[in-house]
Amino acid sequence: MGLEVGARYPEATVLTLGPEGPEQVDLGEKLKGRKVVLFALPGAFTRGCSTVHMPSFVRTAEQLRDKGVDEVICLSVNDPFTLAAWARDTGADAAGITMLADAEGKVTHALGQAFSAPPIGLIGRSNRYAVVIEDGVITHVNADKPGECDLSTGERMLEVL
Repeated sequence: MGLEVGARYPEATVLTLGPEGPEQVDLGEKLKGRKVVLFALPGAFTRGCSTVHMPSFVRTAEQLRDKGVDEVICLSVNDPFTLAAWARDTGADAAGITMLADAEGKVTHALGQAFSAPPIGLIGRSNRYAVVIEDGVITHVNADKPGECDLSTGERMLEVL
């Protein structure tokens, strides 16, 4: 399985932070019968993710929903506590962006999107990409080269919808 049009997005269990603590989310069920824009990134509180990638989706979340997207999801190889704090810090929670923790990197590895940069403390993280998923099937992929954040922004996803 790879990150390609026509492939099914992995049906794995990820985490979110609920009112009582971490909650499991079945991605297969979450994506079933829905149109979703999902973007993945290297990590919460990292420079490019905090100054470019997440802000682009905070700015465009409502416009994406206006184009028929049921949900905007951020996936990161972080724990759900960190993602919840980052969502408050960036305004992602106020913009209605769902934060999902691929804490074990299962989704990231299944898609062949894992990378490590030990000198800066990033181990087993996700490459930067954004996809449109309809009923669990990837219908559009925008993936950036390592170190870039251009193709996978919210504005670029608006262009493809």
